[in-house]
Amino acid sequence: MKMNPECTPCLLRQAREAIALSGVEVAAGFALWERVERFMAQTDLSQPPPVLAQKLHRLIRQHSGNPDPYAAMKAQLNERALRLYPEWHRRFRLAWPPLEAAVRMAIIGNLLDAGAKTQLDESAVRAAFEDALTAPLRGSVEAFARAIRQARQILYLADNTGEIVFDRELLAQLPLGRCTFAVRGGPVLNDATLADAKEAGIGYICEVIANGSDAPGTLLADCSPEFREHFHAADLVIAKGQGNYESLAGADKSIFFLLKIKCEVLSRALGYPCGSLVLHCSRPADGGS
Repeated sequence: MKMNPECTPCLLRQAREAIALSGVEVAAGFALWERVERFMAQTDLSQPPPVLAQKLHRLIRQHSGNPDPYAAMKAQLNERALRLYPEWHRRFRLAWPPLEAAVRMAIIGNLLDAGAKTQLDESAVRAAFEDALTAPLRGSVEAFARAIRQARQILYLADNTGEIVFDRELLAQLPLGRCTFAVRGGPVLNDATLADAKEAGIGYICEVIANGSDAPGTLLADCSPEFREHFHAADLVIAKGQGNYESLAGADKSIFFLLKIKCEVLSRALGYPCGSLVLHCSRPADGGS
């Protein structure tokens, strides 16, 4: 996906947040914001949002001297997710068959996101999880189940810290030894890294690798050769979150995108209302379904 004018306020909000979290003094914060404004004025806005976000957050990390402004937030998100998981795991399993319950849990975990305009207070999180128990699921769980059964190698592309705790139920239902879980290669926003996956216990379920990139998405040209080997060898890719959709939509690959629609740009791209829980299949032969 290319940048849309509506994406600009979201990027600027992210920049303000990252500067605040970086811990710089007020004067340094103003100077850093001026750098952000110059960057946005001079950059090529035809690129996909994850490309611009990668460059923007690199700029903030470099000039703030803080290699991971979101470190404290990520620890809080994993802690919150681990606390919420037992209750909602039980409730989703009681409400739906195992695979659909796991898909819904993986998608609603996408709410724990600092990259979009998301309310992270406890009451809003609980209300969204409650809604996900009965909200329509846009996509075919049956087609997803067939793709899993037929796959020889599955690559699962993670999104955010905290959210990855809610990926565990779906990972546990994938064929043992045939799934690899990929996280970001370096800190960006609250996206999950190897350390976050370890804290969430993902390594007890399947192999975990880093993709070699610090983009908030999956920019294949920017990823490591090892990751690209996994990507090309996989006959099924499961991709979580908006950043992975923005960077991989249109890829010549069978991909199931699992996400919650949080903005009008994505709503128009996928054809579902904001707030929808989406299991979107993109196939190289037919362009998606």
